[in-house]
Amino acid sequence: MPSHQPLFYERRNETIDNIHMGYVCIVDENSNLIYHLGDPGEYVFYRSASKPIQALPVILRNLDQKYGITEEESVVFSASHSGEPYFVEKLTSIFEKTGLTEEMMIMKPTYPLDSKSAFELKKDGRPPRKIYHNCAGKHIATMLLQRELGGKLSDYWLEDSPAQIEIKRAVMTLSETEPATTRLGVDGCGVPVFAVGIKQIAVGYKNLAALDTIPDQGLQDTARRYLPRIHKYPHMIRGTDKLCTLLNQDPNIISKGGAAGVYGLGLKRERLGISFKVTSGEDYIWPLILKVIFEQLGGQRPETLAMLDRLCPETVLNDNDFVVGRYESLISLRSG
Repeated sequence: MPSHQPLFYERRNETIDNIHMGYVCIVDENSNLIYHLGDPGEYVFYRSASKPIQALPVILRNLDQKYGITEEESVVFSASHSGEPYFVEKLTSIFEKTGLTEEMMIMKPTYPLDSKSAFELKKDGRPPRKIYHNCAGKHIATMLLQRELGGKLSDYWLEDSPAQIEIKRAVMTLSETEPATTRLGVDGCGVPVFAVGIKQIAVGYKNLAALDTIPDQGLQDTARRYLPRIHKYPHMIRGTDKLCTLLNQDPNIISKGGAAGVYGLGLKRERLGISFKVTSGEDYIWPLILKVIFEQLGGQRPETLAMLDRLCPETVLNDNDFVVGRYESLISLRSG
């Protein structure tokens, strides 16, 4: 049975109205566990939190340079894009430069995650498209890798394809796991997704934050070259005013969320990796979890803390913006 623990009580007046359950792990630069809430070995799917790692094999082989893909465009390889027009523009450019087509991607057509963009498309009577899918950048990157490795392009999504084997190797290397201890599933967009102990997601992000600890020189050099692009073009990682976009504006932070409530984050100065999962799958409480962790660790930018508070304040508001309750944290690093 899962061994998750309460992360937050959500009180309405003084009565507990909701309990947010989950896991939290923090590791140091040597991958040692320094704090956890819930079982650190509990298997959790990376979901889209693995995307910055999955992009590395493409950049390692200089496929961005080979096809004239700009640094800004290449960040979409790590993105869960919102479908705003600028994403569609960059993805279209990549298709044109590489000779790939939207139709080659295996996912079904959809509308953008961004409600305004979806509304405008539907209002104008325009149909759903595969390019609007939030994982389109990852699929293009995987197709480029599959073609470069000599695999059949239409098989890029298969577990035993050359591209997926290489992606799995990168994810396992940074997570410091072995094939026998990595579980596979099928992600929402149809490609393999990797499950590791929740601690190992923190290890993966520690390696993205403390690059000299990546245990593969080629991936280390590639991360050193690629990750600064996410800070330079943070809007390309998620979309306007989204948590991942706003966090990656802070040069001390590398972060990416995934579906079903999972989040990975690395702190560069502190050389720490952080992972957590809200087992309900809810993501609205992510900023509050991060704010509590950051405040207890200390040393984070005031503007970053203010941003997190704006996205999810500690008070519970009703529809009339009246304070009707509060969130009570059960995360205490001093007791970990």
